[in-house]
Amino acid sequence: MGKRVYIVTGGAGFIGSNLVRFLLHNTNAEVINIDKLTYAGNLNSLREVSDNSRYHFVNADITDQKKIRSIFDKYQPDGIFNLAAESHVDRSIDGPSEFINTNIVGTYVLLDVTKSYLEKTGKSNFRFLHVSTDEVYGSLGRDGYFTEDTAYAPRSPYSASKASSDHLVRAWYHTYDLPILITNCSNNYGPYQFPEKLIPVVIIKALNEEPIPVYGDGSNIRDWLYVIDHTKALVNVMLNGQVGETYNIGGNNEKQNIEVVNLICDILDDLVPSSISSRRDLITFVKDRPGHDQRYAIDASKIENKLAWSPVESFESGIHKTVSW
Repeated sequence: MGKRVYIVTGGAGFIGSNLVRFLLHNTNAEVINIDKLTYAGNLNSLREVSDNSRYHFVNADITDQKKIRSIFDKYQPDGIFNLAAESHVDRSIDGPSEFINTNIVGTYVLLDVTKSYLEKTGKSNFRFLHVSTDEVYGSLGRDGYFTEDTAYAPRSPYSASKASSDHLVRAWYHTYDLPILITNCSNNYGPYQFPEKLIPVVIIKALNEEPIPVYGDGSNIRDWLYVIDHTKALVNVMLNGQVGETYNIGGNNEKQNIEVVNLICDILDDLVPSSISSRRDLITFVKDRPGHDQRYAIDASKIENKLAWSPVESFESGIHKTVSW
């Protein structure tokens, strides 16, 4: 990779910080991290790269058009990875407005600034990579997989806001010929995840020998993607993806939530022996989340065939690394 300048929005978040570290450790790119530093942003996760001369942090809100424009003018980026998003379904149910503002309005501002910037600079190799979720596709039954052609059917304020932002990105491609790429990924897990998502919640509760909450009967199924595999896919799409295309990124690791919880309990029983006979005894089933999608599963054959990417980590290897971390 030649010397390129990338903006990563949401770079202090879970996936964003892993991407920033990956770019700085594995390429010679200059990385500008734009993050609002909400509750889920943590600069401690970037401490190891904070002194890197190719790393720059800007505390900014992606809805602040003037500030975003000044960042583009100053750093003259060759591409943007848009990961800035409110992303927790439960929070979107309790307070949707932040999701509408950041995920929809923020994406619009980035698109608008990018459009003006490209008109001014004429950069031909620029790429706008919008990072989205499989939740835009809704819920699957027992069989089948989400493909890039699956119709959108979001069912929570979070997934509706992400679906809306995806539509905006595609519209800017078709209307203004903006060089966009979209990725839709399955559930991420790994180091530096904010402790509100299932896996870090379970690890922390199990370590502390506290009740482990599991929605409903724990039968909901998710496809799990190790965050480092995801960051490698994002860089691959940025460098090699075809403009205007969407790529689904999945881990080929479908698990019921209760399977995930049981496995974490068993790993911790081995690593950190406790006074109770089994941490599985801590599992407490709680009232199900409203509109809880039953199953997500991604068909990642397009990115595997077109860009030669596939996940390295199995769920078992990835979850051991995560629990150890």
